[in-house]
Amino acid sequence: MEDRVSGWRWFWERGGWWRALVLAAAYYALYELLGWVVDATIGASVPRDGGAGDLLVHTGLPILLGVLSLLAFAASVGWLRELFGRQTLRSRRWMWIAVVVVLAINVSSVLSVDYGAAGFPLVGAWLLTGVVIGMAEELLTRGFVVTLMRRAGHGEIAVALMSAGVFAALHIGNVFTSDQGVVTTAAQVVYTFFFGVCMYLALRVTRTIWGPILLHASTDPTLSLHGEYPESGLVGILSSLSTYLVTLSGLVLLIVLVVSERRRVKAEPGALR
Repeated sequence: MEDRVSGWRWFWERGGWWRALVLAAAYYALYELLGWVVDATIGASVPRDGGAGDLLVHTGLPILLGVLSLLAFAASVGWLRELFGRQTLRSRRWMWIAVVVVLAINVSSVLSVDYGAAGFPLVGAWLLTGVVIGMAEELLTRGFVVTLMRRAGHGEIAVALMSAGVFAALHIGNVFTSDQGVVTTAAQVVYTFFFGVCMYLALRVTRTIWGPILLHASTDPTLSLHGEYPESGLVGILSSLSTYLVTLSGLVLLIVLVVSERRRVKAEPGALR
């Protein structure tokens, strides 16, 4: 038994991009399975009416079970401390731009929601669901994917691209599992890639995975509530333009990251590319 545990840990300790893809694919398959099980059991008695119960059971519960599965996996390979501990990799001041952009959009959303129309139950349900969404997607992409890439010796440009790429790829399945079309899904994939770049930079500057988790946890609820129950006024303009702001900011910051990391590699002999 001990040899099997050691072999399991040894396999993941080696890291690598393909192991990151295997883990992401396994998680996605598990998430879809959990969603099917929830819908067939507890969810069978909860109507899909867009209300708080619908959101918590049909959306939040499968993701919560996914979070617990990721935590169990982290414990099985002995990575809990590493994933949630303070990171030592040096950051740059310009990386804070990613955090500021996302926070500004989220604040704009918070201040431009018609809470009377939305109702407290739905707002509360979205806040809880946002927490598990942030935990699941950031633990997978900014936690495991980043760790696996770094363990294989990849440089931070590759780490950032892989982390954002896996995050974006997770949303491709929406074209099959939702009623949104190919064009909408394609736009979402582009947006999530650059949002993933921003979350990677948030990981770098906060030096803890809790940074991107909390940012992400505040993004989905606020944008969704603003989209469904907008309050007229100029306050919500950043929220309305969020897709363009995040995409443009992420693109510019990615270019800056590439230039910055290449300069660092040249200035520091032996540094990872």
